[in-house]
Amino acid sequence: MASPITPVLTANWGEERSWTLEAYEARGGYGALRTALTKTPTEIVEQVKESGLRGRGGAGFPTGMKWGFLPPYDTDDEAENPPRYLVVNADESEPGTCKDIPLMMASPHTLVEGVIISSYAIRANTAFIYVRGEVLHVIRRLQRAVQEAYLAGHLGKNIHGSGYDLELIVHAGAGAYICGEETALLDSLEGRRGQPRLRPPFPAVAGLYARPTVINNVESIASVPAIISQGSDWFASLGTEKSKGFVIYSLSGHVTRPGQYEAPLGITLRELLDLAGGVREGHQLKFWTPGGSSTPLLTAEHLDVPLDYEGVGAVGSMLGTRALQIFDETTCVVRAVLRWSEFYKHESCGKCTPCREGTWWLVQVLSKLEKGEGRPEDLDQLLDQCDNIAGRSFCALGDGATSPVISSIQHFREEYLAHLAHGGCPFDPAKSEFFGAAEEVHA
Repeated sequence: MASPITPVLTANWGEERSWTLEAYEARGGYGALRTALTKTPTEIVEQVKESGLRGRGGAGFPTGMKWGFLPPYDTDDEAENPPRYLVVNADESEPGTCKDIPLMMASPHTLVEGVIISSYAIRANTAFIYVRGEVLHVIRRLQRAVQEAYLAGHLGKNIHGSGYDLELIVHAGAGAYICGEETALLDSLEGRRGQPRLRPPFPAVAGLYARPTVINNVESIASVPAIISQGSDWFASLGTEKSKGFVIYSLSGHVTRPGQYEAPLGITLRELLDLAGGVREGHQLKFWTPGGSSTPLLTAEHLDVPLDYEGVGAVGSMLGTRALQIFDETTCVVRAVLRWSEFYKHESCGKCTPCREGTWWLVQVLSKLEKGEGRPEDLDQLLDQCDNIAGRSFCALGDGATSPVISSIQHFREEYLAHLAHGGCPFDPAKSEFFGAAEEVHA
């Protein structure tokens, strides 16, 4: 099967030394920046709005609309208005997600150019890229790309004679899943412990250093140069009616060729699996995540669901970060959900009771069930615990922790009951089958 579109964000990933300024400019890099500087900031914002670009970090909120939430300038003199900031969330930490780090490694200048254009659009003179501290190789590559941009005049004072100034800082975080939440990221960036903030006020009004701030995902910002150079109509022609443009899908797990696949929104998992060589030879799909472990599980019956925000939402899940984790019939779903729950318990910041206490109790009950020591009534207890977590925590971590639990019980209740009937996991990975039949589970 041929690739559904000509790659955009990944177009130069296979080129020699694609991460260098020389290689990037050889493909027309920073041409979009020069075009943007001939327009007014308002025109850039409107162009992004018209493109239909939605946030690529998981929430899917319209990017141009988010920019438009910033308070208007009191005067035309920028020096008399309070500073505002652009912050790029590069703290990619959702289990199964692997799109931002490859992009920053293969083509960091795509992100840097997007940062400059986006900062110009929102009238910010300082921008930050917040990267996970564990990925030192990515940090070094970004720092070198930023240095090259300064030397070439793409950053700094009076960029290309436009009168626009921008300072770009690459900031290494201390490493915490919670810092992927935008307000916790801001606290971390300010030097405090990363914990979600109570809203309002929202970051657009009082964000970094209590100033108006826009926070966007790496892929969102990296998509801006293509919109400026190719036009909003071109971008809007890709994808579906409500989910516009191209995205990077991360395929991992039991798939023949795992990796990053760029395609328009609305492609199906069946089509992506065709591109990736299918589920590993001799096995079949059992369940999968459409957007990382914090999105409700889907099964083989959802192979033809359009992978856009509306299509995935219609079947009870979320597109999230498009981290497609593929699991075949050798995987015990109870064990997989337990491992994810242990992750969320460990990564809870502890600020709010529903998440701090709730994730701990989820692990306790799931551990008993996985060992076959629980009772059938524990499944209802799990759902009740999830009901007391979801929608009651400061941030989306609590909601995400409940998603795999609720959806796994919905789709695989029989497997939970089989653990109880057999005093442990009844699944034999070597034989890819249950030890006992369904009627034995209900005996």
